[in-house]
Amino acid sequence: MRRFVTVVFLLFFTIPFGVSIAGCSKKSATVFCNGGDTGPAVGQVSNITLQPKIFGVSLNFAQIGQVTAPTAIDCKQTAVTVSSYTYSTFLPNGQPDMTIADVQPTTGRLCAGTWNRNTGGGIADFTTCNPTNKSGTVYVIANGGGVSSNPLPIFVHPVVTNVTLGPLSTDCVNDPATNCSPAAFDTQASTCAQTTNGNGCCAVPVPTTATAAAETGCVSQSVTSQLAARVVAGNGANISCQVGHLSYAPQTATVVTIDENGVATAQQPGSTVITANISNAGSSAGFFSTCPPISIQLTAPVGTTPSNSVIVNPNNVQPINIVAIDKNNTILTGLTLNFESTTPTTIPAASAASVTPIFPGAAAITAVCQPPTCNPAPFNQIGLFGNGKPITSNPVLVTAPGTNSTNLYIASTNSFYLVPVDFTQPQLGSPIRLPYQPNSMVISDDGSTVYMGSSFELMTFATATNSLSAQDTTVPGSVLAISPDGTTLVITDPIRQFVYLYTPSNGTIQTQYGGVGTHAVFSPDSTTVYITLGNYDASTGVTTPNNQLLVHSTFTGWYQTQTTLPNSTTPVNTTDVAIGVPSVGAFFGGSNTTARSYCPVATIVGLPATTDSTTTNIFYPDAAVLGPQTDRIATTNDGQHVLGATVTPTPTFTDLSTAPGLPDNECNETNSTTGLTKPQTFSTSTAFTGPLPGITATAITGILPTSDSKIAFVTYLGSGAVVPTYSPQATGAGTLGSIPLSTALGTPIAPVAGVVSADNQTFFAGTSGDNAVHLITKQTDGTYKDTTTPIAPKLPDANGNIVAPNLLVQKPRKATS
Repeated sequence: MRRFVTVVFLLFFTIPFGVSIAGCSKKSATVFCNGGDTGPAVGQVSNITLQPKIFGVSLNFAQIGQVTAPTAIDCKQTAVTVSSYTYSTFLPNGQPDMTIADVQPTTGRLCAGTWNRNTGGGIADFTTCNPTNKSGTVYVIANGGGVSSNPLPIFVHPVVTNVTLGPLSTDCVNDPATNCSPAAFDTQASTCAQTTNGNGCCAVPVPTTATAAAETGCVSQSVTSQLAARVVAGNGANISCQVGHLSYAPQTATVVTIDENGVATAQQPGSTVITANISNAGSSAGFFSTCPPISIQLTAPVGTTPSNSVIVNPNNVQPINIVAIDKNNTILTGLTLNFESTTPTTIPAASAASVTPIFPGAAAITAVCQPPTCNPAPFNQIGLFGNGKPITSNPVLVTAPGTNSTNLYIASTNSFYLVPVDFTQPQLGSPIRLPYQPNSMVISDDGSTVYMGSSFELMTFATATNSLSAQDTTVPGSVLAISPDGTTLVITDPIRQFVYLYTPSNGTIQTQYGGVGTHAVFSPDSTTVYITLGNYDASTGVTTPNNQLLVHSTFTGWYQTQTTLPNSTTPVNTTDVAIGVPSVGAFFGGSNTTARSYCPVATIVGLPATTDSTTTNIFYPDAAVLGPQTDRIATTNDGQHVLGATVTPTPTFTDLSTAPGLPDNECNETNSTTGLTKPQTFSTSTAFTGPLPGITATAITGILPTSDSKIAFVTYLGSGAVVPTYSPQATGAGTLGSIPLSTALGTPIAPVAGVVSADNQTFFAGTSGDNAVHLITKQTDGTYKDTTTPIAPKLPDANGNIVAPNLLVQKPRKATS
């Protein structure tokens, strides 16, 4: 026993104080906020915040809301956790109150009135919000960890039925607006002397550094404006000063930004709905308009001099300068412009302000502010203050010198075969058997894919492998056009009587419209397609052109209208369509050549015009062009000519001059006083009309200008054994000519189809008679002659008879020497 006591005694004196037998203590030392050894400790709650701490919560009578979860931090601004909070409500004088607004003490659930308590009958407390119909402002405070939060204002008021943006109030007694509200102050420390009529407003408007938002016009980019709203209750009373601080949000965020004080800063051109958020709900309160450009000017820097035309070698980058201004002469920045090229195969337009030719050729480059990506507007406000309308720049002409080789694809509507020709190789490619006879053929601008329509399916041909890559039986019919970006085909099915916009990448129909199309053309930015329609005769299989025009836009959707003589109801049957250069509209062949503008004609509803006015629109209106009859037409890349030909009453060629050019920049503005818009018109004159020499024709099948606008070739059904040509001039009449066809492979009768090489060095003409493809080449003196031995594709029909190649497409490729 004595020995045991001795051991205990020794252990007691040999183990140091602060050390246990079990081991060393791991408890961390307390760190105090002041760095000393007393006071608040790091990790303890020092501040609790309720949001939105300045603007508070707005509630209608008897409405239930919720306080946002509090956030707590310590003295080092580090977030800390509070296990629970207790909530309570107080009047501005600090007295507790539960008659205006009440809060569930443990959850922060709000009642614009008084919560039920001790109701009995098994009804739980804080489940029914009993209205007291008392307007006013109370404050909610959250307590936790021994700390109280900031007071969160709760604005209780009658049920809001209307919120309308308008001018700043200058009379807070008789015409209160939100700029009269005490809640318009951006700090809780700011107060105001209130009116004596009990409307809760400041006696004088709350000062603001921003000017009032424009009601009768647009606001220039970067200009700030103070928004103000008038809030009306169900009984018609103006309660603008009782609802607390409104927050605003634009439907289209690119048009305007709005800060927490309702100060709007104009951003990109366009107009947008403004939503006012109040009582936990959003309400459309009005519109805001940022001024659109009235002018977009493009120039190509050539040395130190800007120019509207430039020569650029392939694979060299050419910068393009852009200056856009609005009606107030504000220079606009950051515009989302679509850069367009009339010949994207050789000279694509970059998304940035530059051009890099990839092959020799020529193109007109323009920039378009195209809704909805630039200058958008709600559909019922298109045209108001110029918003919702496209704006196109002047064209810059780019020429890439040199020559290239060609891949040519030859087919016939009477044969099951397609023949590829690579002019870097010494022999023709092997004929490829198709499932069906094609009735149409187009090639993507990147040259990767050939699409062929047929009565049974769409056939897709990959040029990289010279083989069919897809077949789709859901879209039989004719392929009328492919968009420049390669994403959309226009296909018409005369049996089902539909026009389809088809996405080849996934084999789906984007949208469809009733009717039978005859011809189609896309705008260079692929956003708009113009389609002429006809009447299909099932007994003959022939579609006869009618006066119906169909347009599809990514902004406005489908639009159908009738082609008539200018300022008349006399119908004009349309036989062909060509896009204008720049693409401010389209021209239509027919018994008279006509045109349509892309500028809508708006009529303002609600005059004088304000941001609350609306519009109705006539889309793609007549552009007041009345030219000679044409069966097929084409426009030149220089934007100076609309070339056409007809066989009625005799084969005749027409040059409709558009010099000095189609109207660019802004569409005509709608008059804010009369509410009417003057339609945009195209100025044209007949520079030349005359008989096509040496031919007898039953139909014109094509007008094919070179991309440099120097010459155009005419193809036709009939006889003559020549290719008619026309060389337009900058002013006055051009010159008609004809090129005799070579007889090296037999006797040609007529060029029935054709395509121009990308470098403008060769015109490939598919001919009847010898059933060959003739290579009409450019000579050193600039003329074109048929001196090269033609190609004999030997396309057989179902009976083995060789037929004329009437389907031709090409893509450029680098020459091997």
